[in-house]
Amino acid sequence: MQIKSRPIELLSPAKDLNCGMEAINHGADAVYIGAPKFGARAAAGNSLEDIRELCDYAHLYGARIYVTLNTILKEEELEEAERMIWDLWHAGTDALIVQDMGITRLNLPPIPLHASTQTDNRTPEKVRFLQAAGFTQVVLARELSLNEIRRIAEATTVPLEVFVHGALCVSYSGQCYLSAALSGRSANRGECAQYCRLPYTMVDATGAEIVTHKHLLSLKDMNRSDQLEALLDAGVSSLKIEGRLKDVDYVKNITAYYRKKLDALLSRRPEYRRASAGRSTYTFEPVAEKSFNRGFTPFLLEGRTADITAFNTPKSLGEPVGTVKEIKGNSFTVAGLKQLNNGDGLVFFNRKGELEGFRVNRVEANRVFPLDMPQLAPKTPLYRNFDQVFDKLLAKPSAERRLSVKIEFLDNPFGFTLCMEDETGARIMLAEPFAKELARREQQDNIRTQLSKLGNTPFEASEVVVGLSENWFVPSSLLADMRRRGVEKLLEVRRARYPRETVKRVRPSEPIPFPERSLTYLGNVANGKARSFYQDHGVEQVDPAFELSPRKDVPLMFTKHCLRYSMGWCPTYQKNKSPYKEPYYLLYKDTCLRLQFDCKHCQMLVFEHTRLAGK
Repeated sequence: MQIKSRPIELLSPAKDLNCGMEAINHGADAVYIGAPKFGARAAAGNSLEDIRELCDYAHLYGARIYVTLNTILKEEELEEAERMIWDLWHAGTDALIVQDMGITRLNLPPIPLHASTQTDNRTPEKVRFLQAAGFTQVVLARELSLNEIRRIAEATTVPLEVFVHGALCVSYSGQCYLSAALSGRSANRGECAQYCRLPYTMVDATGAEIVTHKHLLSLKDMNRSDQLEALLDAGVSSLKIEGRLKDVDYVKNITAYYRKKLDALLSRRPEYRRASAGRSTYTFEPVAEKSFNRGFTPFLLEGRTADITAFNTPKSLGEPVGTVKEIKGNSFTVAGLKQLNNGDGLVFFNRKGELEGFRVNRVEANRVFPLDMPQLAPKTPLYRNFDQVFDKLLAKPSAERRLSVKIEFLDNPFGFTLCMEDETGARIMLAEPFAKELARREQQDNIRTQLSKLGNTPFEASEVVVGLSENWFVPSSLLADMRRRGVEKLLEVRRARYPRETVKRVRPSEPIPFPERSLTYLGNVANGKARSFYQDHGVEQVDPAFELSPRKDVPLMFTKHCLRYSMGWCPTYQKNKSPYKEPYYLLYKDTCLRLQFDCKHCQMLVFEHTRLAGK
């Protein structure tokens, strides 16, 4: 019995055209990139011309381009958004990633819509609703466990997308209002000021200091490269790498790292197949730790099992390289297995617990001579956050992606015929009139050599079959010309055969009810069309978004990260009792945040507070 396989998508980020093309070269099945406006990374917008060029390039390999239009929209922005969506459709965009339900009520082209993680997708009921509302892919909340993902997959048929790598928002996405409340810069409008990465002092109700000057809301970065198979078996179809503000070296390395991991998995699991075509080869060996990271965590995929926090620094640690062994004058030796190089950047935590860095001037065996000798102590762990040799490799062209093609060269009554068929079944036939004459030398080797020279094309010859009835003379110039025209025709066929997904938007006579009957500010409703959407789906009370009507004394952040758990005082998982009096507060300059613990839902709530109790 033939196994029906499910397409698995590796989805990479792109802040610009160059990043997007390199993501494709390094093995991405799809790329997500910011629209000219209205993306959740306001600093990562792209022109329509660049998006069109990226679509043209990606589609050659059957790869898809998703454009993020995932902020909430004000009333006066809807008309501009509608025009832009039509422009994106004409540019070749395969789908939009959206948060604002008002977009579903615009006059749209037949472009698929994906529900952003900003729509807070964490229950089977919510995802089932989004599927019924017409969304063709749903991005799940990062906080979900494998069991929670599995339950959603069992209750729905819509493709599920999950993050597997990159920076972690400490709050449920779409449910953080800290930046909007404290600075007027809304995360739901793509302008997050990242208050979660600041250093805070934690005090109790009496003002007693519990922790001083630590990044208490900062998390490590996600790395689920060891859980890919478990995610696919739970029902996930799209594996997403975070990083629309990251540089091209990050995109190259992390895309290649997951491509190799995923290919190894797919090779032994025939029920899963790759979502695009072509094979990438690399000039380097991808290593996840060599790209920006704050230390790694699988997050909560298998429950609350390990530390997820990065309290000491929000900056990149890079890869562990060993520990300080012996200090001698202006140099020291390292106990470790990693080869260090002249020009490397090393970091360590100093006696104050602060991250400190220095540049390697010279290396002799395991002895390091820094440019400026730092205050090190024996047994201090060292990390490399800049690898000079690795960086030079990535600065050059570092990957090629090729589609395998079978080539046949035959004779016919009036000349020669060239047939080309690529790995997806795209096929062309080219006949060239030519006066045939017998050759003095064997022609087959030269024919194979000339037809295999596919150079700067997306193709590589997997097989060249020569089927001549006689040893006809075939000039190299003729072979080169037929090869060139054959490639051009095959590219045209590939473009014509690209399976662009379209959707028909038909409102059901009886819309499926939304899982809730009322929506507070957490619904992020910022325009009349979004309000009408929810009302048509049975929501009786729809409050305006926080950005339109700021609230006092409401939670500004909902997070699975819990500082009681971090301190060892969790009544559910731990036995120790806190010696401090609640409520606890986080202080940074003039900012004061109050913490509240919701053990029933295993989450921490963060409120703005104007002053400490009793102060």
